[in-house]
Amino acid sequence: MTTIIDEQQALQALALGSATLYEASGLDCAVDPLIRNIWRGMTLAAPAYPVACSPGDNLALHVALEKAPRGSVLVVTTDNHIAGYWGEVLTVAAKAAGIKGLIIDGGVRDIAAVQKHDFPVFSRGVSVRGTIKSSYKSVGQPVRFTGIPVAAGDFIVADDDGIVIIPAAETARVLRDGAAREEKERHMMEKLSSGSTTVELMGLTQWRIQ
Repeated sequence: MTTIIDEQQALQALALGSATLYEASGLDCAVDPLIRNIWRGMTLAAPAYPVACSPGDNLALHVALEKAPRGSVLVVTTDNHIAGYWGEVLTVAAKAAGIKGLIIDGGVRDIAAVQKHDFPVFSRGVSVRGTIKSSYKSVGQPVRFTGIPVAAGDFIVADDDGIVIIPAAETARVLRDGAAREEKERHMMEKLSSGSTTVELMGLTQWRIQ
């Protein structure tokens, strides 16, 4: 069952950012940094819907668009196979189905068209090579995405810094700890602006060069 992530939580997560949430979480929840947004400024904060494609086969994506809850983000593993699993046709279908975005460890194509539709996509690469539609591994079942476990309803936060997958049960705690970390850093920024140094504020004085 997909966890309900309300609009306030999504906005708070995006304001805090993936880096702050990762540091505050204390969890091994950061996705492979080679999986990037296909244009800068693209962000996502929504519950996950996991998908496992067979390499070079995008049938699972078509099935997922019929099954994924509205408001979710598809988190798709392809065993790191780079091909054009996703393009403009699936983008239009996804938007009509209420899907918030795509995160895939494979490739995508039709980049200009996807950007025109303002649909957030994070991928390992871009490829003109198409895919077949013959089989798939799973749709909606837990998977490991670049080594990080992800189940339906886990909280995805993705931005220019990277992607974190926060277990559903940890969402409220991580947002709270992220807000506390941001407040602490805000105070540090004020002190830095007033002339303090990072060596002083971080307790690094023993490393000063004499």
